[in-house]
Parts: sequence; C-alpha cells; structure tokens
Amino acid sequence: MEKNIFKLIAPFKPMGDQIKAIEKLTQGIKDKFPFQTLLGVTGSRKTFTMANIIAEFNKPTLIDYFPNDYLLFVD
Repeated sequence: MEKNIFKLIAPFKPMGDQIKAIEKLTQGIKDKFPFQTLLGVTGSRKTFTMANIIAEFNKPTLIDYFPNDYLLFVD
C-alpha cells in the first residue's frame, strides 16, 4: 500500500470550471505533456486546483511559486 504523501484537507470541493481543469491537467500529466498552463483571474482558486492534482498523483511534487506563475513537477 502506498503511503499518502499529500493529503488534501479543505472545507470545500472543486466546483465550476475547476472540475474540468483538474481532469484535463491530470490527463495531460498522464499523457506526458511537457508543458501545460492553468489560467484564471485572481481569486479563482488556482492553487486549490493544483492541490487537487497533486493529491490525485500522490507523488513527491515541487511547486515553484512566483507571482502569477506555477511550475509543477511530478516525479
């Protein structure tokens, strides 16, 4: 059994466009796309969207956070 490296605890669930974004970005990682972009206005919960993707893969992950930029590396 694989140890949970990342467990997402939040008082809310993905909603609206987040659901489709999580599905598409997750599939892109599975398909080994070298680059993907998640766009959204301030306050659209992009960080929460990325947290859901990390929880889906449950693998060591590095997020390099710069203002308005996220880089996600999944081992």
